Amino acid sequence: MGGSEKPGAAEQVGAAVGRAADRVVNGAGQALGAVLKAPVARRRPAASVRPPPGTAAGLELAARDEIHELPEVGAVVIRVMDYAEDRVEERLVQTVQETLPSSMPEWAAVRWIDVQGLHPYVIDQLRVAYNLHTLAAEDVLHVPQRPRVDPYDGHVFITVRMLQLLDGRLDSEQVSLFLLPRVVISFQERPGDVWDPIRQRIRLPQGKLRERDSSFLAYALLDAVVDHCYPLLERYGEVLEDLEDEAMDASTPEILRTIQGVRRELMTIRKALWPTRELLDVLIRGDAYALPAMTVTYLRDVHAHTVQLLDAVESHRELCGTLSELYMSVVSNRMNEVMKILTIIATVFIPITFIAGVYGMNFKYLPELDYRWGYGAFWAVCAAITAALLVFFRRKGWI
Repeated sequence: MGGSEKPGAAEQVGAAVGRAADRVVNGAGQALGAVLKAPVARRRPAASVRPPPGTAAGLELAARDEIHELPEVGAVVIRVMDYAEDRVEERLVQTVQETLPSSMPEWAAVRWIDVQGLHPYVIDQLRVAYNLHTLAAEDVLHVPQRPRVDPYDGHVFITVRMLQLLDGRLDSEQVSLFLLPRVVISFQERPGDVWDPIRQRIRLPQGKLRERDSSFLAYALLDAVVDHCYPLLERYGEVLEDLEDEAMDASTPEILRTIQGVRRELMTIRKALWPTRELLDVLIRGDAYALPAMTVTYLRDVHAHTVQLLDAVESHRELCGTLSELYMSVVSNRMNEVMKILTIIATVFIPITFIAGVYGMNFKYLPELDYRWGYGAFWAVCAAITAALLVFFRRKGWI
């Protein structure tokens, strides 16, 4: 034949169904990809990328090329606080040399060096000045590290995770502490922390921090990091309460994605708190460092807070699982209701369709075809059958 034939109605319907199916599958794939790729915490900075396997251990060997390069202006912020019971001095320093032990005033009982931003040059300068172990200095640079406490000759190295909400998302940042007899050195990945109340307490003349040693300052910093998880878990508790009400409606799949996001963030909090509890155990037992009895007493309180927070995290995680099951149950029940209605409609039409099929056959001799009232009788029978079925379904409680 010379011309192409136009597709039939069945082929047009089939093509339309195929296109709709492709759109549904592609949309579901994109949505699932967005859920799997959604980050829970911010990515760590480029300086934290680990060296390749087999690299020599130690900061001066693992980062031998970078430790001699000065950081860019503003890349690292260093705050120094020297204080005693009757005096305090606080300043932002421009160079690492201003933090050296020789710059510490004679009257100062404790010095707190807070470094915001990780750079090999700054870390190495402080390592040399305060005789910090090279392996600990390397762990400061190469994040993330598991929260732990490591004793070294003359100092203790502590690593914890600082959790914050930034722009509505959970941010997990490594904080490294070096505890020396009169000095505490803290390293943060970037500016911004939860220690402003600690700084304010140091500024107050009647504060306990001014009367204690460096170990008490380290306790206060750990306590602030742990206690800041309380508002985080309260926020997640409120979110889960709202999700519980929304899950009963099960209006959109976005609810399930939100539940999964909350579950992942709770897992991040648990990964930070569980080893923190272990390192507090080590500090309390004195296996790493002989801390004063007063500091140990306060550390027990931090340990109790950690256990309490872990219990709350586990409760929230169980609630996430319950909400997921609730959502799926509501969706399944709604689907069952839809299928029930469709089944009732199909059941109602089965006998009617049978009757219409019988009298729609192309036989020449059908007795009722010549009846004058046959058409009305057909509709009367259909109406009677429909009414009888609806009454039967009603008595059974199906509708």
